[in-house]
Amino acid sequence: MTLPFPPREEIARLTARMLLEIGAVHFNATEPYTYASGLKGPTYIDCRKLISYPRIRSTLMDFLAATVLRDAGFDAFDNVAGGETAGIPFAALIAERLGLPMTYVRKKPKGYGRNARIEGTMTEGQRVLLVEDLTTDGGSKLSFVDAIRETGADCAHTAVIFYYGIFPKTTQRLADHGVALHYLCTWWDVLAEAKAQGFYDQTTLYEVETFLTDPRAWQAANP
Repeated sequence: MTLPFPPREEIARLTARMLLEIGAVHFNATEPYTYASGLKGPTYIDCRKLISYPRIRSTLMDFLAATVLRDAGFDAFDNVAGGETAGIPFAALIAERLGLPMTYVRKKPKGYGRNARIEGTMTEGQRVLLVEDLTTDGGSKLSFVDAIRETGADCAHTAVIFYYGIFPKTTQRLADHGVALHYLCTWWDVLAEAKAQGFYDQTTLYEVETFLTDPRAWQAANP
């Protein structure tokens, strides 16, 4: 397969548009969403929906493979690992495009049998690309990376479709752990495309922009 290498800005715009078109993006300023942290916000993204839209899914996987090749190198990996569970289908699709073995990483040992966190074959010295659907502050990635490294393999890169892009310490947190982040678009790209395409009303868009500019201040004002 010949992978497209459009400009990063165009990849970000098109990715945002596709996410909006399939209803993966949710903005609601009147009834904010509660996140896993317990905090609230007017934005929610559901990248899992992508697996049900083959043309969009295929295009985004081409974009992600091209982004990884351009940023990390054309012979940088020996194995592609998906993070349980949302990262598994995307890891399989990226592994197919890169012609590499695929594995996946459990969030915790399964508690019986081999009690393994790595499923599939991962060997010492392999250079592993960790694939997930999205990242917020990078926290879950560190556990997956550590599980990969415990096998003797190396994991210095993670690739996601969507990166929140609103928590300034995320990329540094990953970098301090020896991991580079590759992604297609952020909340800012989605907001710009929502404005350009007329998704959502002006009041909602204003609240979303206020939240993205300073999430903690918005949450403090909207407990």
